[in-house]
Amino acid sequence: MPTFYDEKEKNIRRTYFYLSGFFLFIIGIGWSLSYFFETTAILWIAVIISVAMSFTSYWYSDKIVLSMSKAKEIKKDDYPEFYRIAENLSISKGLPMPRLFVVDDPHPNAFATGRNPEHGVVAVTTGLLEKLNRQELEGVVAHEMAHIENYDILISSVVVVLVGVVVLVADIFFRMAFFGGMRNREGKGGVFILIIAVVFMILSPVLAQIMKFAISRKREYLADTTAVLSTRYPEGLASALEKISRDPNQLRTASDSTAHMYISNPFRGKEKKSWFRKLFMTHPPTEERIKKIRGIDI
Repeated sequence: MPTFYDEKEKNIRRTYFYLSGFFLFIIGIGWSLSYFFETTAILWIAVIISVAMSFTSYWYSDKIVLSMSKAKEIKKDDYPEFYRIAENLSISKGLPMPRLFVVDDPHPNAFATGRNPEHGVVAVTTGLLEKLNRQELEGVVAHEMAHIENYDILISSVVVVLVGVVVLVADIFFRMAFFGGMRNREGKGGVFILIIAVVFMILSPVLAQIMKFAISRKREYLADTTAVLSTRYPEGLASALEKISRDPNQLRTASDSTAHMYISNPFRGKEKKSWFRKLFMTHPPTEERIKKIRGIDI
């Protein structure tokens, strides 16, 4: 039977396998541009624009998300148990103590942000603090701190840049093919180039999003595994995920742009079940996460 250490290594390998595939995908796009338009200028323009747009989001991600979620920073006297759990986990893992925030909402959920461990932030809802026991709360906080420890904000920022590159390139590629490609390449199969451009425009952003979601799901599995290795008590996190998934409330402050950051889908009634729809999930199905947590030896 595999151990949590085996599971952690497997998820790390798969994450970097997907990232490597993503980079190769970008290289393939660059080669296509060079072949069809005899220039890589489009790719460089898309890279520069995407990096510029994502830089601010990455650098100020904590402030942006905390503002959108209406989270308020707390001190030890406000929620002593929450504070002590985070403090103990920080000490045991050798991490800086993250800033702690609370969102006033009955839905139990949590998220982490911060570009590195020195700027880590863990936020939980009042519903989570009220409905989970100490072991369950510890499992959730450990999961969120695992995202900080594993530099998931940095990795997600890199993925956002790559997706932005693909989307921008696809759009520019299509426009150039439609407005100039056919006229400039009538002797080289202009209609064929246009057909390729249309297919490229449609499929590339979709494939990029699927890669993005696949990486996101692997990071959730990795955070689950890292959390259990920290607490040495798998049932705490498994039970917490069960309670969160069964709660009927919907998180009022969540949006499509922040939903992927939470430990569980904050939108009730929108869970995706079919294999095709699972491709576009930012989180693995809760049942699968719980099964993995309970089925692996520490």
